[in-house]
Amino acid sequence: MARSRWFLAVFTIALFTATAARSQGPAPAPPMGWSEWDSYGLTITEADFRANATVLAGFRQYGWQYALLDAGWYEKNPSGRDAAQRNYVLDINGRLLPAPNRFPSAANVAGFKPLADWLHARGLKLGIHVMLGIPRQAVEGNRPIANSQFRASEAADTTQTCSWDKEFFVVKDNAAGQAWYDSIARQYAAWGVDFIKLGCVADHPFHASEIHQIHEAIRRTGRPMVLSLSPGPLPQDYMNSAAHDAQMVRVSPEHWDLWLTPPGKDFPVGLRNDFDLLAQWASWPQPGSSIDPDALPDGWLAPRPPVGQSRYTQLTPDEQRSQFALWVFARAPLIEGANLTRLDPLTRNLMTNRGLIAIDQRARASHPLANLPSGFEHLRVWEADSGSPEHTRRAFAFFNVDNRPAALNIKWSELALPLGKHAARDLWTGEPQRPSADLYLHLPPHGSSVVQAQ
Repeated sequence: MARSRWFLAVFTIALFTATAARSQGPAPAPPMGWSEWDSYGLTITEADFRANATVLAGFRQYGWQYALLDAGWYEKNPSGRDAAQRNYVLDINGRLLPAPNRFPSAANVAGFKPLADWLHARGLKLGIHVMLGIPRQAVEGNRPIANSQFRASEAADTTQTCSWDKEFFVVKDNAAGQAWYDSIARQYAAWGVDFIKLGCVADHPFHASEIHQIHEAIRRTGRPMVLSLSPGPLPQDYMNSAAHDAQMVRVSPEHWDLWLTPPGKDFPVGLRNDFDLLAQWASWPQPGSSIDPDALPDGWLAPRPPVGQSRYTQLTPDEQRSQFALWVFARAPLIEGANLTRLDPLTRNLMTNRGLIAIDQRARASHPLANLPSGFEHLRVWEADSGSPEHTRRAFAFFNVDNRPAALNIKWSELALPLGKHAARDLWTGEPQRPSADLYLHLPPHGSSVVQAQ
């Protein structure tokens, strides 16, 4: 019996220590920022990036801080049909470098350090997309791995590539493979990178060893860098190991500006489908680790989105608000995809809603409600603590997933609040609601209401 109590005590202390360590890691709360992917795809230039980041800096007070460069920053000609035409830029050790014709401050092997310094001076942080693996060009040239005795051919498994980008070989789980990841992590740390989005982590087959290798490489640099895994969904068997090594774990293919995922397909993911997806992962978020349903395709998606034509988002205003609220109540990272240089009023209002952002950043728990009263068949209801300093207030999000308007009359007691009257505040408008035993809501098609019970 004493031995069992001793083991339980040691296990509890270890669990508490691990949780506390994660909460003090590089992303104690879900990251908030902007990604260029939804508006620029592979074609972003330094001038475009700085213009958007300048706008982003104006939202720093609300928590927005990461400016993210997605895939292809190392391609001189991103519109080329193959790698030879796209012309990847590598250093003598086979590591990717920013294309100098698109990122002129990176010339003379400066990498992204000038850009990172510029962002840091404005209170922002730099993120870059990195492909899992080692470039085919580095392996075919058998380039030396920096600060090691190994060469690229010793690190590469040339029988396996990412299924959607054949220009990166899988990295072996050996000393040479670790040396490769150590070399690129040191490079990114020297540049001042704060966030690494790791692509092709779950694609045929899943390589948990590589994720752990880059996690270990980041740790060895001594620089806090968020590790984000993309794209998803991840195999269930690897969720625990992935979350141990990363701060953001994608759980779906790319999410885009449509209500329904196309019939018979799993890409792109529509907002209606995300309600079911995020309900499955509601218990997952923990200090230092977030479930990632992808960026928010709001506002102006132009000039060169990777999916579809230049456009204002196809989501209706009600759908955009519902999308934002769903991400918030799922305690997901908030990564805006809009072109910030043409920021519309609705997206601006979402990005400055302190009440909802507080739930995303500070709520200790959230979940969808089950066993709803009769008549709620087309509604989804989420509950969260409000993220307020008192941690006593509860917030509720009501979503209408039907194509018709919905009228809602529900007693607070049906939401497990004490009997009697309760005041509330509408978190969309900030307007207080007088104490009442009932809550009356009118929801437009695909619309939402978010209230904080007092």
